Amino acid sequence: MGNMDGKTVEELSTTECHQWYKKFMTECPSGQLTLYEFKQFFGLKNLSPAANKYVEQMFETFDFNKDGYIDFMEYVAALSLVLKGKVDQKLRWYFKLYDVDGNGCIDRGELLNIFKAIRSINRCNETMTAEEFTDMVFDKIDINGDGELSLEEFMEGVQKDEMLLEILTRSLDLTHIVRLIQNDGQNPHESGQEAKAAQ
Repeated sequence: MGNMDGKTVEELSTTECHQWYKKFMTECPSGQLTLYEFKQFFGLKNLSPAANKYVEQMFETFDFNKDGYIDFMEYVAALSLVLKGKVDQKLRWYFKLYDVDGNGCIDRGELLNIFKAIRSINRCNETMTAEEFTDMVFDKIDINGDGELSLEEFMEGVQKDEMLLEILTRSLDLTHIVRLIQNDGQNPHESGQEAKAAQ
């Protein structure tokens, strides 16, 4: 369980591991994070239905053994993947996250809903709307024009297009979560983010 696509706890620095463990055990003394605790852990409050669905999907992709909990090893493997994983590892994870119904393809509706949810959680300052982004993704990488993206189309298409890769990577940038962990839950920019979100 501590190994996800070749990423192991050993690859993290001792300091990182200690900070992550301290935060994890402070927030979750039982050592098993439920979906509710997962939301609390990352300060995800007052989510829209779409954002809530996205968080549930993210929780499920991090729950590698599908027992309904995220234990410390799953938590470390997930954060390692998101923060330090290679591009193809991240893209596989993004695909799994976007494929909400688990049918092996991403359709326009899935991509649009997930992208809207990601933006509401991460408060991205993108100039392109979620609809424009979804259209651009399908225009560029839906090679056979069937309105669905297979894993192969997604992986190849995104890796060939620097702009798409950059937008996807930026939209799923979880460095603010790492800063929270490193600062023991104190986010020095939180009030500014909340003010932006209220606008």
